[in-house]
Amino acid sequence: MRGVLLTAAAGLALAAFSAGCAPTYVYNPANYAKEYDPRKHEYTIGVGDQIRINVWRMADLSSEALVRADGVITMPLIGDVYVAGRTPTQVREELKKRLSEFVKDETAVITVAVTGINSYRFVVSGNVARAGIFASNYFVSVSEALALAGGPNQFASTDQILLIRMDSPGKFRHIPINYDEIASRKRPEQDLVLKAGDTVFVP
Repeated sequence: MRGVLLTAAAGLALAAFSAGCAPTYVYNPANYAKEYDPRKHEYTIGVGDQIRINVWRMADLSSEALVRADGVITMPLIGDVYVAGRTPTQVREELKKRLSEFVKDETAVITVAVTGINSYRFVVSGNVARAGIFASNYFVSVSEALALAGGPNQFASTDQILLIRMDSPGKFRHIPINYDEIASRKRPEQDLVLKAGDTVFVP
């Protein structure tokens, strides 16, 4: 699933308000090779994702749930479980701990799988054909995000693009991106894969 969901202005406002305070921006030249690549890490569950939990030999405890706006799912027997911001492995360990109060079978096997990705969203703003918030069910790079937004327009400074990334709540970092060098394959390492919540700003 992908498409424009909101305007760019609303998207930037949403990023600031979701942090709970006025955002702080830091400009640092990037070491592109060391930037976080979500493809190389276990998926982080987010609001709107669909997850499937199986408890081996205990079908009544197995369930499929949608992560609610508060980051919580509700399971049989144990009730609410906070899952947003956690990996499937972390959720599985939490469930093992919670279920151990009711299930004494230490051989019980619990699996947690993300069956529907709906929380991977990012903003493309500035001088592009269709600015807005986009969603995808697969990870996309800076150049792919720009393509989804219809590409830079005639007013764009494509050698001065910024990838705005939140490192911690309320603290955003500006990563310089030269789209011309990506397109020419001169500096392909700048074509970073986006994290959920990233903003690509085209001046």
